[in-house]
Amino acid sequence: MTTTDTKDTLQKFIFDNAAVRGELVEISDTWREIQARHGYPKPVRAILGEMVAASALLSANLKFNGSIVMQIHGDGPVRLLVVECDADLRIRATAKLAPGVDVADDATLSQLLNVNRKGRFVITLDPLEKMPGQQPYQGIVPLDGESVATVIENYMMRSEQLDTRLWLAADDKVARGLLLQKLPRHGGKDDQTVQASEEEDLETWNRAVVLGSTLKQEELLSTDIASLLNRLFWEETIRVFDPQHPQFHCSCTREKVGNMLKMLGRPEVEAALSDLGELGINCDFCGKHYAFDKVDCAQLFASDAPVESLIPPSASIN
Repeated sequence: MTTTDTKDTLQKFIFDNAAVRGELVEISDTWREIQARHGYPKPVRAILGEMVAASALLSANLKFNGSIVMQIHGDGPVRLLVVECDADLRIRATAKLAPGVDVADDATLSQLLNVNRKGRFVITLDPLEKMPGQQPYQGIVPLDGESVATVIENYMMRSEQLDTRLWLAADDKVARGLLLQKLPRHGGKDDQTVQASEEEDLETWNRAVVLGSTLKQEELLSTDIASLLNRLFWEETIRVFDPQHPQFHCSCTREKVGNMLKMLGRPEVEAALSDLGELGINCDFCGKHYAFDKVDCAQLFASDAPVESLIPPSASIN
């Protein structure tokens, strides 16, 4: 297996003679960069870190040049979790908590995000180069599950009809994850051959899931990718690909922030200017500060440029 000094690594592998693939990811430098400007409570940090690992695992198989935006909209102490990862595994993430809430260290996902059973899990697939009139694809499902892994597994089965299993873990130092997927077989062979292949796929899939299920969170947090791959699948014949390397990247720009202000509307922006004199907008992902005075805002609304239709919640005004 190829080794590298880079700590953040995603490793793809496939099982020989079976339509089953897997990925392992380890994100440390990027995860610390995401946390650098926020003091998230322990259980919020764990859930967001698991989403970061999952976003890399899902984005590694994007069939287009663009990004995946994963969001959990909560109805409890945590109002929103957002993770964005593009096809180059450039990641950013943030969380929004209800003001003035205390979060217990042992709070569960349901207690944080699904108190009244109104939590929602959203995945948006946003191609970078869109056809005229093309909108990003967005799937929205109830927050069904007691862990990030279960929520995503349920989404993948419901929306993508793909057997998917995930094992995720995160602390303040690292976010790691394992993904296994059973892929559909394509035609072109006689029925007997197809049936034999499908039986072999199912046998390999069941065996891989059993092996993956032996993985505990503590082991996932403390063990590097190469060791995990060898420890779990040492008896399997697998093919390993060149590793990829996730990194932190924030796509905020002054133009996007200006578009966000335009979406708020002239009356609300002018009212805020009247109170504050100048609008200071901080990106929730990277902390970068953007200032807009009265002249800047007047120019925004004098322009006929279209407002972007999809802007993830990424800034706070002060």
